[in-house]
Amino acid sequence: MIDADAPEEIMWAGRFITAKKRGRWEYVGRANGIGAAVMVAIDDGHVLLVEQYRVPLGRTCIELPAGLVGDTDAGEAAEAAEAAAARELEEETGYRAATMVSLGSYHSSPGMVSESFTLFRASDLTRTGDGGGVDGEDIVVHRVALTDLPAFVAAKRADGVAVDVKLLLLLAPYLLG
Repeated sequence: MIDADAPEEIMWAGRFITAKKRGRWEYVGRANGIGAAVMVAIDDGHVLLVEQYRVPLGRTCIELPAGLVGDTDAGEAAEAAEAAAARELEEETGYRAATMVSLGSYHSSPGMVSESFTLFRASDLTRTGDGGGVDGEDIVVHRVALTDLPAFVAAKRADGVAVDVKLLLLLAPYLLG
């Protein structure tokens, strides 16, 4: 654990991410302690997914709805993760959840990224609009039957669409058979 005792060095800092080094390890994290919220929104046997272009991948990606905590026009740094989850779900998908339950905090790629996210189960959904995110996000909303999810993901993958690792949550029963 030589690296654990080494001092953390900031190599580069931007508005949203910071590149760091500790001992031999280089990694990135969200700037200014910004967190993320990810929502598993299941409605009548269907899951809400979003598809959007991701610059680091150079293509669109199928994902669970998600967003940054405190990412509002007012820049509410003290925004609660549950409030951010509710706001982002409605912005991205056009659905409002009557119930939002935290399922804990998780790390998606801990060998390279220090970012964590809080996973929420969204239920008792009401459609309020088309979704699609805020200006410039161009999010496509998919409401997919859980039984059709493996075929849906396979078809998207065949079309060159990337698949976010968090979809393993829903695909695990089919993959582990």
